[in-house]
Amino acid sequence: MTITDAALRLDPDLDACSTAPIDPCGAESSEARVIRDVLSRVGDKWSLLVIRMLHDGPLRFTQLQRSIDGISHRMLTQTLRNLERDGLVSRTSYPEIPPRVEYAATELGRSLALPVLGLVEWASGNHASITTARDAFDAARD
Repeated sequence: MTITDAALRLDPDLDACSTAPIDPCGAESSEARVIRDVLSRVGDKWSLLVIRMLHDGPLRFTQLQRSIDGISHRMLTQTLRNLERDGLVSRTSYPEIPPRVEYAATELGRSLALPVLGLVEWASGNHASITTARDAFDAARD
């Protein structure tokens, strides 16, 4: 199934003629490489959590770190830089003493929040089934 096929299933009003099918698994297409790169970025666990936290409004670094259980200072710094580079997060530094820096989701980042929140909702609604399947798989392997 191509991305276009999947998009048409989600939004039947989408004009299939205006989008060429892109196979994200195809090694030859530069567009497919870009898609895989973007999915890799937003698909890592920390990026999803940061985007989710910034959906409600700007936060300072320490607020983000306290809100995201298990993320290290170094990993949050790296994640924020990558999201800023991709245009999903903005960083605003205020010339105060002590210096204050806030991070906020950009318009592009906020547009990502809807699919991210949908994925979070799916995971929440299906975690019991996934846990049961994992337990059954592990028991069958023992």
